[in-house]
Amino acid sequence: MKFTDGFWQLRPGVTALYAQEAYDIETTTASADGAALVVTAPTTVIARRGDTLNRPVLTVTMSSPLEGVVRVRIAHHEGGTWHGGFDLPGAVADGAGVATVTDEGGTLRTGALTARVAPGAPWDLSFEVDGRRVSGSGHKAQGYIRLAGDAQVDPGVVRTAGIDVPRPDTFVHEQLDLGVGELIYGLGERFGPLVKNGQSIEVWNADGGTSSEQAYKNVPFYLSSRGYGVLVNDPGHVSFEIGSEAVERVQFSVPGEVLE
Repeated sequence: MKFTDGFWQLRPGVTALYAQEAYDIETTTASADGAALVVTAPTTVIARRGDTLNRPVLTVTMSSPLEGVVRVRIAHHEGGTWHGGFDLPGAVADGAGVATVTDEGGTLRTGALTARVAPGAPWDLSFEVDGRRVSGSGHKAQGYIRLAGDAQVDPGVVRTAGIDVPRPDTFVHEQLDLGVGELIYGLGERFGPLVKNGQSIEVWNADGGTSSEQAYKNVPFYLSSRGYGVLVNDPGHVSFEIGSEAVERVQFSVPGEVLE
C-alpha cells in the first residue's frame, strides 16, 4: 500500500508521523525474551516542553528470542488491537541477547548480530553482522500512518469470495536500507520474478489464480543477498514495497498500532 506520492510528498488524505529521535534508551529484563532495549521515540524532536503535547510517541523494543535473531517491536498504543505473531521454533525461554546502554547509545548483541541505536536525533537504528553493517532504519523509516476517509491510496486487499475487508485507518510501518546491488528474495509463493526488487507485494492469501499478483501461500519473510532475513511477525495483512517507493529501501506496513 503506497502512502507517498513520489519521494517527497504524501498522497492526499495521508498523515505520516515518523520517529525523529531516540529520546530515552533503557535496558529491561521484563520482556518476553529477557534482556531488551526499550527506546522512546517521539515523532518530533523534543526541544521544549510544548513539544510533548498532542504528539504520538513510538515505543521500540528490541530483544532476542534466540541466538542470531533480533526481535523489533514498534508500538504506538500497547493496548491496541494486534493480530498476534507466529511461534518461533527454538526460542529460548530467557532470551539470548545482551543489552547495554552507554553515552554512545544502546546495543543488543546476540551471536554475530548486533542491533545498535544512536541517542538523540536523527533516528538511527543499525544492524551489524560481525561488525559489518548490513541494514538499518533511518530518517522517515519508522512511522505511524493515519488515513482520512477519502485518502487516495491503493486498497491493498480487495474483496475476495464474498468477504468484505474494510480498509484500516491506521498503520505502523518500517523501512530498512538496501545496499547497492542488494537483491531480495522470498515472501512465499509468487508468480512474478524471483528477485523481488521493484515489486509491491500484499501478503494476503487469495484465490486469484496462477500467473496473477495474488497467491495462495504468502509468507511475510524475505531473504537478502547480503545474508540476512526479515520476518514480519504478523499473520494478518502485511504490505511490502521492495525498492519501489524508494529504490534503496524495503518498506513494510501492517494495519493497527503494533508492528513486530
